[in-house]
Amino acid sequence: MPAPKVMEVTLNPALPEPEKAVAAVTVDQQKVEQKIAELKKQEEAKKQAEAKRIRDLERRANDARKQREAEDRRLKKLEQQRRAKEKEKAEAEAQAKKAREIQEKERAKAQQAEKQKQEAEAAAKEAAEKRKAEEEALKKAEEERKRKAAEAEAERKRKEEEAERKRQQALQEQMLQEQLAAEQAARNKVRQQQVVGEVEKYKALIMARIQQNFLKDEKMKGKECRLNIRLGFNGLVTQVKSLGGDTLVCEAAMRAVRMADTLPVSPDREVFEQLKNINLTIAPQF
Repeated sequence: MPAPKVMEVTLNPALPEPEKAVAAVTVDQQKVEQKIAELKKQEEAKKQAEAKRIRDLERRANDARKQREAEDRRLKKLEQQRRAKEKEKAEAEAQAKKAREIQEKERAKAQQAEKQKQEAEAAAKEAAEKRKAEEEALKKAEEERKRKAAEAEAERKRKEEEAERKRQQALQEQMLQEQLAAEQAARNKVRQQQVVGEVEKYKALIMARIQQNFLKDEKMKGKECRLNIRLGFNGLVTQVKSLGGDTLVCEAAMRAVRMADTLPVSPDREVFEQLKNINLTIAPQF
């Protein structure tokens, strides 16, 4: 807006001429309208500049959003590629491990085959040497027989001596057989005692295992139950049944056996044969 003007007052001024007064008013109005137009133009320019600035900001924001989305897609693609590479690497490592295991197995088989081959060659060599020794022995025996056939008297005497020697040898063999039989009987007796001792030991172990799972009750005092237990080769209980006795004790005993599932058994075949079907007497101790 134009700056205010100081109004000048003149007393008893001379009246202006009408035409000059109208011209002055017209000139001032034009200046006002011109100034208003300039201000509107400046305001419009400011609005256009602000609108342009906002459009630029929106465009930059949109570009930034697109760049961010493109970066996100790039990072996601990189992550997928990384995971794919990790998966491929894991699969390759697994295949390599499997190949190494197969290679180790093949190497072990080859070593075993080589060992068997060497053992077979050694056995064949030993058999050939033994056969050669037998052939040489037979050859020497045949030569000895031919030589002795030429000397009748020496042969007769030799036969007599041989007969006597054989008789002595038979006596010695008989004595040896009797001695071996006595030793075998002694060993059998010792073995039987060992088996009996092992059976008793494993019976005690089985009783101890049953006692661990046995739930006692005061009502069982002075009572007992006989059980029949059948076991597998690994000690697995295949059957348990009562052979008579107190019902409460029998139920608790069979429950304890079933809870144990497996019972101690000896790896010795003879001992196991006496343990696979055993009868036990369960008497709770208080």
